[in-house]
Amino acid sequence: MRKIDYLLLVGIVIISLFGLIMIYSASSVWAEYKFHDPLKFAKTQFLFLVVSYILIFFSLKIPYQKYLSCANLIFFICFILLILVLIPGIGTVRNGSRSWFGIGGFGIQPSEFTKLGMIIFTSKYLAYNEKILKNIKSGVLPILGVLMLVFGLIMLQPDFGTGVIIVISIIVLLFVSGVNMGFFIKLGFIGLLGVVALIIAAPYRMKRIVSFLNPWSDPLGSGFQIIQSLYAIGPGGLLGLGFGNSIQKHFYLPEPQTDFIFAIISEEFGFLGILIVASLFLLIIYRGFHISIHCEDKFGKYLSFGITFQLAFQALLNLMVVVGLIPVTGVTLPFLSYGGSSLLITMISMGILLNISKYNYD
Repeated sequence: MRKIDYLLLVGIVIISLFGLIMIYSASSVWAEYKFHDPLKFAKTQFLFLVVSYILIFFSLKIPYQKYLSCANLIFFICFILLILVLIPGIGTVRNGSRSWFGIGGFGIQPSEFTKLGMIIFTSKYLAYNEKILKNIKSGVLPILGVLMLVFGLIMLQPDFGTGVIIVISIIVLLFVSGVNMGFFIKLGFIGLLGVVALIIAAPYRMKRIVSFLNPWSDPLGSGFQIIQSLYAIGPGGLLGLGFGNSIQKHFYLPEPQTDFIFAIISEEFGFLGILIVASLFLLIIYRGFHISIHCEDKFGKYLSFGITFQLAFQALLNLMVVVGLIPVTGVTLPFLSYGGSSLLITMISMGILLNISKYNYD
């Protein structure tokens, strides 16, 4: 055992602190108007950030092998929470989705914890069943059945973005474990049909598709958010308008401290800000995959890969939405977007990743 990956740790600390600063900048106008306190969202995020640093510290002290024995229990707890949040009076509706537990003035999303829970559970399954993964019926279908059950519960909320992140992360984990390539081609075709069905079943998703193809067809409705995001990114130039000088945060871009915070970063810091954020993400992702490659334990290898890929995919999904490459999904940008559940689970994941790095031999 050796020391943790300090380069990874430094990247995590810098990007999370930058996220706190940008949440203050992006939310100050809205917070002043609604709560008469420009620091309202920043103070809440600061509390979650302090808690998340404490959780990273404890994650470093818990050998990652402990999660192997607790994987089934972790998944069971996540599964029960996904059921409970759907019950009126227990789950809270926000922005049209019953995906929150209201605790005082805070909200907790069980689907966020399920993202990590499914990675841990699947990593254990793959580590214990490598020999039978060549057999689709006995090796792959059981874990896919569990995955579809979890996805179904999340879609009942509904939370399509989080559901997609979980499904793609687990499918990629199966792919790197050596499951036959032909199976994924068939699965991809079935998945495409499923996505089309989900879009047809919910009219608001079809509106998002239409607004993605042509936002200006409904500039004050379904296309409003992406248009305002592009208006924020466009004027940024090389160095941006300067910290705190965003125009779009003045009630043009709705809730800019959440999913579209990258647009405010682009507006205030320009290409330089984009480069800094991209570099920090690439550093974290590179170190995460490096840890996975050099981990000799199968469970640790799958776990570190799953955590890293999930982070990378979620960040990519958010950035593609912000710049108008894909329809709006409601996915947060890890480390940077406002949201306690997202920050806490991201930091716990990073703590586990750092713990795995202590056992690397390279």
